Amino acid sequence: NQNGNQVTQDSYSEKIYVADFFFTTCPDICPIMTGNMLYLQENLKDTNVMLASFSVTPEIDTVEVLKEYSTLKGVDDSKWNLMTGDKKQIYTLARESYFVVKEGQGINSMIHTENFVLIDPDKRIRGFYDGTNDEEILELMDDITILEKEYFP
Repeated sequence: NQNGNQVTQDSYSEKIYVADFFFTTCPDICPIMTGNMLYLQENLKDTNVMLASFSVTPEIDTVEVLKEYSTLKGVDDSKWNLMTGDKKQIYTLARESYFVVKEGQGINSMIHTENFVLIDPDKRIRGFYDGTNDEEILELMDDITILEKEYFP
């Protein structure tokens, strides 16, 4: 992650979390998505909910670059991991674990998706939301509230 720490599934054990895929040099949808993740961070700071952002350009987004980006944006390291790593592994996660790749994107083409994915403590996907759409972000917040009541009454 942005601090050079190894992040695994255990890092999100018994947590609700929101995942997305981004890259720091994106001039397009990623700044909007990062702004909405910051909104989630601020509105979920007193909760058990975590955030997970995977870089789709790990060759550019080194630990140092992610740290600089996280500092610039105001990322709370205790709630939000910005992660880099092996490109093939990240792309496999996007395609096979989070199902965020749109039809027609080839196996080696860059993953560029606006999807935020809501994951419950049992590691099940509970919803997909357009990370650039304010109405869907509010819907995501409502769904997080429902999950919190379900898992942490």
